[in-house]
Amino acid sequence: MLRIKDVDLYQLFKTRTPIIGVVHLLPLPTSPRWGGSLKAVIDRAEQEATALASGGVNGIIVENFFDAPFTKNQVDPAVVSAMTVVVQRIQNMVTLPIGINVLRNDAKSAMAIASCVKAQFIRVNVLTGVMATDQGLIEGEAHQLLRYRRELGSDVKIFADVLVKHARPLSSPNLTVAVQDTIERGLADAVILSGWATGSPPNQEDLELATQAAAGTPVFVGSGASWENVATLLQAADGVIVSSSLKRHGRREQTIDPIRVSQFVEAAHRSWNNRGDRKSISSVSLKS
Repeated sequence: MLRIKDVDLYQLFKTRTPIIGVVHLLPLPTSPRWGGSLKAVIDRAEQEATALASGGVNGIIVENFFDAPFTKNQVDPAVVSAMTVVVQRIQNMVTLPIGINVLRNDAKSAMAIASCVKAQFIRVNVLTGVMATDQGLIEGEAHQLLRYRRELGSDVKIFADVLVKHARPLSSPNLTVAVQDTIERGLADAVILSGWATGSPPNQEDLELATQAAAGTPVFVGSGASWENVATLLQAADGVIVSSSLKRHGRREQTIDPIRVSQFVEAAHRSWNNRGDRKSISSVSLKS
């Protein structure tokens, strides 16, 4: 019998083990490296989304990755406007579920964008607790986000990082407690576990511990997945969020490589077939 959370995941991605690719947007207006052309941002985003979809991923997250150094909590309205336009353009290209991550931790703006364009989920780096980061101390504001979602009448799902990368918790980092608090007190719909930094995978023991603590809520790998290790990671996780290893030469500043996407998806599919208990429905991801 399927668990309730499994059914939700299946309904959203048409598979119980989703592969979610990330579109790293070029610098947006008001960011230090903004290039002055929103068309250039859109063109690259459309290209990367198409490459991800044609390669067989099950969902896409759009994030303002190249806006570093990031603001801590609230981005400029120009960033919100630009991301809204870009997401709409991507939605014209692909039919995959779309997620939004407004870095560093502007979950309210992500929820607003997602609700307006009818995206399916958002990623929140710090939903509960307090993390020391290069932006300073970031406090989770689950109480505001969940009330805001209710005010909007939205059903956008919240995927929340636990002990997020590029950060350290102020309290003792008890993974089990952090996962349980994120789900039970923060009301996250799914949790994400990463390594220490972008491109670093979580260790297998932590993944297994997080999955046990999640008790049926989906657990995603948030960084470091590659075609070499995805089969191992999926032994403990319900899905993966992947970007760097899908880019040309595996370098994060490069564009998405369709061949590397296909290679990654094939490796993940082999792991499902080997396990025999995870079956995916092939989805048509490109609009005609």
